Amino acid sequence: MTKLQSPDTNADQLERQVTSLYAIFSGIIGPEKLVLKAGKLDALDLIRSGNLPERILALQKMVLSDPTIDHLPTLEEIPSVLSEIEDELADITARRTVEDKIEKKITEKMEERHQEYVQEIRMQVLKEEQHAENPHTLKKFDFLEKLEQKKLTRSAMDLLRPATMEEIVGQERAVDALRAKLASPYPQHLLLYGPPGVGKTTAARLVLEAAKKLRYTPFAEDAPFVEVDGSTLRWDPRDITNPLLGSVHDPIYQGARRDLADSGVPEPKPGLVTDAHGGILFIDEIGEMDFMLQNKLLKVLEDKRVFFDSAYYDPTDANVPKYIKKLFEEGAPADFILIGATTRDAQDISPAIRSRCAEIYFEPLTPKHIETIVLNAAAKLKVALDKEVPALIAEYTVEGRKAINLLADAYGMALFREQEAEEITIACQDVYRVVQVSRLSPYVNRKASQTAEIGRVFGLGVSGYLGSVLEIEAVAFPASVPGKGTMRFNDTAGSMAKDSVFNAVAVFRKITGQDLANYDVHINIIGGGRIDGPSAGTAILAALVSAITRKPVRQDIAITGEISIQGKVKMVGGVYEKAYGAKQAGITTMIIPQENARDIPTGHLGLDIQPVETGEEALDILFAKQNEGGHPGA
Repeated sequence: MTKLQSPDTNADQLERQVTSLYAIFSGIIGPEKLVLKAGKLDALDLIRSGNLPERILALQKMVLSDPTIDHLPTLEEIPSVLSEIEDELADITARRTVEDKIEKKITEKMEERHQEYVQEIRMQVLKEEQHAENPHTLKKFDFLEKLEQKKLTRSAMDLLRPATMEEIVGQERAVDALRAKLASPYPQHLLLYGPPGVGKTTAARLVLEAAKKLRYTPFAEDAPFVEVDGSTLRWDPRDITNPLLGSVHDPIYQGARRDLADSGVPEPKPGLVTDAHGGILFIDEIGEMDFMLQNKLLKVLEDKRVFFDSAYYDPTDANVPKYIKKLFEEGAPADFILIGATTRDAQDISPAIRSRCAEIYFEPLTPKHIETIVLNAAAKLKVALDKEVPALIAEYTVEGRKAINLLADAYGMALFREQEAEEITIACQDVYRVVQVSRLSPYVNRKASQTAEIGRVFGLGVSGYLGSVLEIEAVAFPASVPGKGTMRFNDTAGSMAKDSVFNAVAVFRKITGQDLANYDVHINIIGGGRIDGPSAGTAILAALVSAITRKPVRQDIAITGEISIQGKVKMVGGVYEKAYGAKQAGITTMIIPQENARDIPTGHLGLDIQPVETGEEALDILFAKQNEGGHPGA
């Protein structure tokens, strides 16, 4: 202690060293904080002391931030204590330098981000002020607005389309079946078969509207009727696009919504099945739809939901909106009634779809039906018709839609012809001008006759859902060399028709006892029509027997049925449709196999339906007595 109080050089150095350390510490934390810290650590009195060890103790407490230090350093301990204080001050200074550097960088980054944010706000304000418009876009908008102001009158098809179920002509049974299956607490999926233009789509729309009004219906007042053409539905096997079932727009390849793409979130796009939720999805020409897509639709019918999947979807991503998360995790609702309409055969529809749908067949229209449709359309047009016009139009079409189109075109012709007339009358000449310009030919060019003929028989065929009359003829001459006769049959009729000829030859010999080898025979299907089935067998037999025995065949009868080599008339398909073809041709009697008797009502379309079991029974009906008509030769 004596040395500390003496004015020697060592004491002065320690005093200056302690003073410097106080100055450094004060420069680091500031004079005010130094005083506050000394107060908290009970070191104020020690700082003001004139005793060097006490001042060192105060400095030691503040630098080390330890209030428990209370030992006054001795002369020997002072150097080590000061060294410890110097090291701690060096650490504090180094940390403060690093912190200042980092703080500076943080400040710079914040300023940079702040400037970017201000720029974004500025651009947003500019966009809001400009509304993304310029003189060019505003001009386009004005042009569209002007287009909206221009309206034409309703098209003829809109005006003449049936507005009530009573206006759907010739489909009473089909409409009743459709109503029974839809207007129920438990509506069924449906498949509607039939030729084009007979009212399948219109009937479905009207039945839905009627069903909405029933107290027990599951359809709400706003139940949608979503209509789509199956022939236009295109989809990608990878499900990149699928307008029917829906698809997912991935953010990278397909470009989801911009805000979602920026954050890498995929966007599900629900399809038509979701649009039809709670109502009806009507797929016209469902037979044209891709077979695989039909099977995918089956899955939706089972689940009543559509599920989405994407490799880009991350359920833990906070950027995923609630609706997207719901679509991925729960799927989109798709509880609807499917109605598929087709002009194709049933085998063109997926068997799995067919097994879950009730099937309704719409019937072809007769000439009388077409005439009724024409008269109803003329009443809506408020136009008069010449008496022959409805029957004339019925000659050129079996489609209700086509008949209305012909009437509308003829109406335009009549307007042009009678520009000054107060009341317009559509004449036959107007219809003829339309059919000539459209290059139409009469739908039925084979007519029945009351005069019996030898070697000429009317068979019946069916294509799609339309029946037609097949004109079959045969001619026979004695062979030049007995037992070496020849037979000729047109190849275009097909192999099935040839098989029918061979069967008919066997039955001919069984019935007549004559050997066909003694004759040169030529059998022909007029028009070169192709016969896909064996249903012309009995008709070929009749033509063959008539040509050789010279027995005339009634020309007001048409026949269908396969002939077996035992002479039995076997079941065939399409009997219902064939009846319409017979009616179109003016046939009054229709011979069918006994096995098909239950397939067609008695007196259907006013026809005399004659079921037979054997070829001989058919021949008894077909052959007229010689004195009732006919002419020699064939």
